[in-house]
Amino acid sequence: MTHHETDPEEELRVLIQKVARRIRAERAGEGISDSQLGVLWRLASEGRCTPGGLATSEKVSAPSMNRTLNALEASGLVQRVPSDDDARKVWVTITPAGDHVIAETRRLRQQWFHAQLEALSPEQRSALEEVRPILRRLADA
Repeated sequence: MTHHETDPEEELRVLIQKVARRIRAERAGEGISDSQLGVLWRLASEGRCTPGGLATSEKVSAPSMNRTLNALEASGLVQRVPSDDDARKVWVTITPAGDHVIAETRRLRQQWFHAQLEALSPEQRSALEEVRPILRRLADA
């Protein structure tokens, strides 16, 4: 018997991770890495950003972010635009193609999740609904 089978807290943590991983597996865009998708999500939700700001928010080094941005730019999903007021500053913006990847990824994830909920019994749906405030609290911690 493995450790998490005897430890309900560990099993709960592992199950939540597995559900999150399963949702993240639903995605658009051929061969887009997790780090590339993370950058697209941030640009789609918060607007343009500098490469340094993206590196900080995604918790990676500047050279690592540069590689991610090079790949995204080569795929036509982001563009680098020189700043009007500071020649040394570059803004990264999402392109319409990048927006499409995010919209399609969101659609695929909603579709998958909806199908899972539909397959539950009313009692199971109700039980899941009851834990929503608890999950919200954990998500905001």
